[in-house]
Amino acid sequence: MIDTHILKYPLSTEKSLRLLESENKLVFIVDLKATKKQVREAFEKAFNVKVQQVNLVITPKGLKKAYIKLSPESPALDIATQLGMM
Repeated sequence: MIDTHILKYPLSTEKSLRLLESENKLVFIVDLKATKKQVREAFEKAFNVKVQQVNLVITPKGLKKAYIKLSPESPALDIATQLGMM
């Protein structure tokens, strides 16, 4: 289901759940070499939704986080439920 070469796993921290509810964003750990375009394409293909914006951050632990904002017609809560986060 998830393209594990690019999208590794979703984060379900307090902050990521707050972003999920308030801003329709999901937070994923992604491959260090992945670009915004690759993350967008992999996410849209895996979940059949429209991605509005992708922001990437490298954490001090050396992981790359992707903040994926979905379009208003694609509720992030549905995907979180599908992934078993909720």
